[in-house]
Amino acid sequence: MGHALCICSPGTVTIDNKRYLFIQKLGEGGFSYVDLVEGFHDGHFYALKRILCHEKQDVEEAQREADMHRLFNHPNILRLVAYCLKERGTKHEAWLLLPYLKGGTLWNEIERLKDKGNFLTEDEILQLLLGICRGLEAIHAQGYAHRDLKPTNILLGDEGQPVLMDLGSMKQARIQVESSRQALALQSLGCVLYAMMFGEGPYDMVFQKGDSVALAVQNQLSIPQSPRHSSALRQLLASMMTVDPLQRPYIPFLLSQLEALQPPAPGQHTTQI
Repeated sequence: MGHALCICSPGTVTIDNKRYLFIQKLGEGGFSYVDLVEGFHDGHFYALKRILCHEKQDVEEAQREADMHRLFNHPNILRLVAYCLKERGTKHEAWLLLPYLKGGTLWNEIERLKDKGNFLTEDEILQLLLGICRGLEAIHAQGYAHRDLKPTNILLGDEGQPVLMDLGSMKQARIQVESSRQALALQSLGCVLYAMMFGEGPYDMVFQKGDSVALAVQNQLSIPQSPRHSSALRQLLASMMTVDPLQRPYIPFLLSQLEALQPPAPGQHTTQI
């Protein structure tokens, strides 16, 4: 179940024989809380996710989330620093110690730019999309699908690289049919790409008007015209949002497309697709 945890003094905790100082609360949602803590041993900041477990099933799900993190050692997937389980009377708290990425989420960045009347540039979008796809490729290689891919579940690292989080959504997500796993990921990824391009989700207005999103996704998405985007990027988005899931490109093909679209190094020629 993990290593023992003790509260050594007000504002400090020990995990794996290392002490951490509580700095501030970062957020909360449902039955989980995220705190910013600092390691006494290295001076680094970490995000401590505390999950309240009311039943045995909650404990098993928290353990499964930790196990999902342990599957990967990839620059585009959030790694697990430590995991432990703490008893609180008849209940438990599962604690996941994760790296703290001060860049916030992709959605934070999209909103920050939008508030100033700006958007991500195409070069930035392509670089972010490439990193996201590489993370998804690693997840698929283990036989899983993310299941909850969205801008709020993508962190930005210190160098702006995308890092996939919320791996708990991968529980019971083993899918043996390759095409089904890829198709599901591509539609969600298409929604992320749309948000990066236009500053909002493709079905946000449908939801706000009270219309059926379930019906909206059954129709081909209308992509707004914008001088900010090349025809190649628009075609890429259209292929990912195709209604027929069997017509959506697989991740390996998408990676090859993105690598061809990356800005050329000085002195190199641009490759067209």
